[in-house]
Amino acid sequence: MNNIDALTKQALLSEVDIFRDLSAEEMLALGRAAPMKRVAAGTTFYAPDDPAEVLYILKEGRVKVQQLSPDGRALTMHIYEAGSIFGEMSLVGQRMYGAYAQALSACTLCLMSREHVTHLLFGDRRIALRIAEVLSERLTEVENRLIDFAYRRIPERLARLLLQLAQPHQGFWSRVQRLEVRYTHEELAEMAGTTRETTTKLLGEMRTLGFIALARGRITLLDLNGLQHLASGEPSGIGAVPAVLTGPRPPLP
Repeated sequence: MNNIDALTKQALLSEVDIFRDLSAEEMLALGRAAPMKRVAAGTTFYAPDDPAEVLYILKEGRVKVQQLSPDGRALTMHIYEAGSIFGEMSLVGQRMYGAYAQALSACTLCLMSREHVTHLLFGDRRIALRIAEVLSERLTEVENRLIDFAYRRIPERLARLLLQLAQPHQGFWSRVQRLEVRYTHEELAEMAGTTRETTTKLLGEMRTLGFIALARGRITLLDLNGLQHLASGEPSGIGAVPAVLTGPRPPLP
């Protein structure tokens, strides 16, 4: 890991959402106190057999957090982008037993111990409230993901995932802003709890139906209503859907 000087840390932290209420002077003080590192792709931050009481604030890069199922399968709970908070720390309610986190790309992160969290974050009411908001949203997201894994068919899960991950994007040659998802088929498969082959097949059928457009490293959402119908398990209103999109639903408990 490489160390980063205080002024660079200040600039990096100033773009993280939970610090948006701080003044320039407060950001500089935080930058001096907060340890920040750069790590290479493939770095493991914590694992089921090696938990760490560290809270990470991701400034640059992408991090995958996976949960191990009872049968040993790895289910991707989330892929965090810049500005996210993740880690294992009971002090802030961040505890996912049987989980591990790995850098998907080179990352720049702020590493916070329990002492740092207590004094630098919880010591400022504005930051503490932002963290509470983030963790509340995170809990709801994890609960929804587990429900999806248990009770929704794979096509529904994939459609919901596309809608959740979609971000506005405006092409260089166009003034039209479109919703795009920039994840690989393998990454989407891990988040939907299926195989890359099944994901690629489903995406191809969604493209045939006009729901999406596919390009290298990019999925453009074209028919939000169609995707929403599919995500909710309502085949009516989306035309003649292939059998793979309307397979049997798992039984409810």
